[in-house]
Amino acid sequence: MAIELTDGAVFRILNLTGTEPEKGLRVKVVGGGCSGLQYKMDIDAPKKGDKVFERDGARVVVDRKSFLYLNGTVLDFQDSLMNTGFTLNNPNVKRSCGCGQSFSV
Repeated sequence: MAIELTDGAVFRILNLTGTEPEKGLRVKVVGGGCSGLQYKMDIDAPKKGDKVFERDGARVVVDRKSFLYLNGTVLDFQDSLMNTGFTLNNPNVKRSCGCGQSFSV
């Protein structure tokens, strides 16, 4: 499986990477939050051992450990009055906290 990017995610990642097409959106799963795990995102270049998922020139970079939690995820970007930012529809999440910022598998 892989990580799927929506049109909104592709557009936003391309805007963020701009003049540095070798970079992408790094998505990590780190410990923390009320449910035990949370997402961390940054613009970064791929490193040895990373998995890189690309669509229309937009890249998502994931380390091997985080991929175990992210496999099958759909990454989207929404820009609305109530919600602006990347969202992850992760089929591996079994429970998330009330604030929606952390999860467990």
